[in-house]
Amino acid sequence: MKVLFSLLVTFSLAFAGDATIEVIKKVDSLPSIAVEDSSVSYNHIFKLKFFKALLADLNVISLFNVDSHYRTTSYNNTIPLVQNKDMDYVLRYKMFESDNGVLNVSVKLLQNERPVLLKNYKVSRSDIYMFISHAIAYDINAFMGKKSVAWMKKKVIFARIVGSRKSEIVISDYSLSYQHVILKGGYNIFPKWANKEQNAFYYTSLDSSKPMLKKIDLKSMKISNIISSDGIMICSDVSRDAKTLLLTMAKNGQPDIYTYNISTHRYKRETRYRGIDVNAQFVDKNHIIFISSRLGYPNVFSKNLKTQEIEQMVYYGRSNSACSSNGKYIVYKARETSNAFESNTFNLHLISMKTDFIRRLTATGINEFPRFSQDGDTILFIKNYKNQSSIGIIRLKDNKNYLFPLRSGKIQSIDW
Repeated sequence: MKVLFSLLVTFSLAFAGDATIEVIKKVDSLPSIAVEDSSVSYNHIFKLKFFKALLADLNVISLFNVDSHYRTTSYNNTIPLVQNKDMDYVLRYKMFESDNGVLNVSVKLLQNERPVLLKNYKVSRSDIYMFISHAIAYDINAFMGKKSVAWMKKKVIFARIVGSRKSEIVISDYSLSYQHVILKGGYNIFPKWANKEQNAFYYTSLDSSKPMLKKIDLKSMKISNIISSDGIMICSDVSRDAKTLLLTMAKNGQPDIYTYNISTHRYKRETRYRGIDVNAQFVDKNHIIFISSRLGYPNVFSKNLKTQEIEQMVYYGRSNSACSSNGKYIVYKARETSNAFESNTFNLHLISMKTDFIRRLTATGINEFPRFSQDGDTILFIKNYKNQSSIGIIRLKDNKNYLFPLRSGKIQSIDW
């Protein structure tokens, strides 16, 4: 059964309003923005950390051509610095520390030398400064009248391999600037948020005779055993109302997809193929997509939970795994090369669920565990390239990719 589980673990940008039309947004067409630091507290190293975090967030919202020069000025100056006089926008901020250690940030966005947005932020500790940076970018995006980037303020959870059969489960922001190890000791993988509030999560524990699905309540830190299975036990998705889990279990010797009702603690077998069915994801309440070997190689299929109808979704590639859907599109991992003597390339591809449209989203390395944001416009994924693990962000409508490297360890799986 250990061999089966290992096999299953291994098994496992651009479009406009119409994703079938490629649109390349030129950098020169974006308005320019410069950032000015007016901080009166904290040392130079911390000031640069905050500045770089803010630059990264401004780049990720993909609305501006962001100037990267670090410059300082007085917060009360009525005009931008001379070096920034030709900028369309200037973002000026002032960090200052309260007596109780609270980090405060005052922000003004200038346009034509006039403040058009004024905001104040604070967090209890300076080491979580990145959440203020994310909030500033979120508010500027809203001020510009663009679609919400609420995903910037959500937490990411991932499993990090730190040794032989040793792992840590980490909660972080999307840029990995903030990392908090929430569970260590043992071999715990495949974390999955239990609800949209992100106050609990499921994970697979491999420290007993059978893989066990467990749940942690982050408020009480209480750990509950949910269900176990021979060979494999993974929670691959949670319904929007948090009432139903999609599980991969091997109750009959072969891995199949099951639904699990949180209230009744009962499960239902949804696939009955004698090969491998894994990694199911909700498309909507009554439809799922999953990975199956029923063609003799892994590929993406959909299933209607009411009618039991199963349909092949992908016709490109012969080793397709790790999928996610936003209801209109599917993103999946596909092997691009097959070389016994070199590392293979696994890229992410985007397909429409209604047309023959297909687009490759990545180019190098091993790209896996794609996850759509709730609004469907952004994809989070893991990239492994040249012995480096990173979290990747793909802004689909803006044709941009961003990578945030992990300093140590290797990311095993991720959820958003």
